[in-house]
Amino acid sequence: MFRQAEAPIPTSYGQFTMMAYADSHSDLMPHLALVAEGFDPSSPVPVRIHSECMTGDVFGSMRCDCGDQLDASLRMAAEKGGVVIYLRQEGRGIGLINKLKAYNLQDLGFNTIDANTHLGFDADARQYDAAIRILLDLGISEIELITNNPEKVEALRNSPVRVTNRIPLVIPPHDGDREYLHTKQQLMGHLLGL
Repeated sequence: MFRQAEAPIPTSYGQFTMMAYADSHSDLMPHLALVAEGFDPSSPVPVRIHSECMTGDVFGSMRCDCGDQLDASLRMAAEKGGVVIYLRQEGRGIGLINKLKAYNLQDLGFNTIDANTHLGFDADARQYDAAIRILLDLGISEIELITNNPEKVEALRNSPVRVTNRIPLVIPPHDGDREYLHTKQQLMGHLLGL
C-alpha cells in the first residue's frame, strides 16, 4: 500500500491535507489520512483511527455514535495539529450489505455482536495494519490515540508506533444508540463510562 495522491482540503473544522493510500492508483476505495495544518511528527501526534461507517458518517444514522465520533475527531485534529485515518472497513469489516443485514437482526433482538456472528463473521473483523503503515509513511513514531477501544491500543502495541496516551472520545448516548453503546462497553470492553 502506497500514498497515491494528496490535496489540500479546506473544511468547516480547519485546513487539512487529504492523502489517499492504496495498492494501485486505480483503487476506488483507498484508505485516507486527513492531516491537519500544524501537524508535527517530532512529538506525539493526536491520531484517530476511524473505520468507515457510511450510515453514521455520511447519513447521520442514530444507531451508532460513529458520525459524532468522526465529527469530534476532526475538530480535535484541526485544533491540535492531529491526524484522522479513515479506514475503508465498513461495519467492523463485514461491509455495508452485511451491516444492513445485521441491522435487521438487531431489530429482531440480536445485539451487534450476535448479529455479526449469526451472519458468519467475527464480532469485530477490523484490521489496523493499514493504519500503522500510514502512520509510518507520515513519519509518526509516537501518538496520542483518540479512542475508547482498548483493541486499537493493543493493535498498535506490537508495532513501531508507540501510544503515549489514550484520549477518550465518549459521545453521550441517545435513545437510538444506547443499547449499541452498552453492548460495546459490556461485551467488547470499550471504555465509555456508561
